[in-house]
Amino acid sequence: MNAIRTLVVDDEPLARTNLLVLLRRDPEIEIVGECGSGGQAIRDVRRLAPDLLFLDVQMPGCDGFDVLESLGGEAPRAIVFVTAYDRYALKAFEVEALDYLLKPFDDARFLRTLARAKDHIRRSPGGAMERLIVRSAGRVCFLRTCEIDWIEAADYYACLHVAGKAHLLRRKMADLERDLDPGSFCRIHRSAIVNLDRVRELQMGAGGEYEAVLKDGTRLRVSRRYRERLMSVCGKG
Repeated sequence: MNAIRTLVVDDEPLARTNLLVLLRRDPEIEIVGECGSGGQAIRDVRRLAPDLLFLDVQMPGCDGFDVLESLGGEAPRAIVFVTAYDRYALKAFEVEALDYLLKPFDDARFLRTLARAKDHIRRSPGGAMERLIVRSAGRVCFLRTCEIDWIEAADYYACLHVAGKAHLLRRKMADLERDLDPGSFCRIHRSAIVNLDRVRELQMGAGGEYEAVLKDGTRLRVSRRYRERLMSVCGKG
């Protein structure tokens, strides 16, 4: 199994050191970086693509919640907030943090958190992405990938179609195709990815072109390049 890529973010050097010492004891953990500010955390997450993020809440200029809001769908699969203040716990879980470590914590508490994080990351096939964070008009929406009907390319964005509503996400289709569970999602066209659970049938149209008909009646063209894979994965289901 691949090592779990881990990034530690805390503006207190001693707090970072304590976390790093504990993490280095686990052979399944690969520490890809550490940083002391929210701004650097955003840059490092985008550059290093960690699986697990230990994130301080209170940092000057850009706190832990600002970091997650800026990252949106680029946020790591598992996020553990680390702070000396318990008043942020509810907000942490509202943004779907996996756990909340209250300083000072003992080794046993840390190990329980780490075990939970590893289990969460390993549980999905290939470590597939389970949620997306979408920002729109001053709001932050949390979407589980299983809720998505299909995804459409929209210039530099991806348009997520969910129960009749559309949400724009600044992600490339190739990145989404890589991160989504291949057992649940399939690329059917250079500009479309479909949730296999939503496909009702495949129909052949004029000129031998196939269309995927979704359960809500949506019809999506299937290009020849992706047809064989779609039929293969649908056949397995």
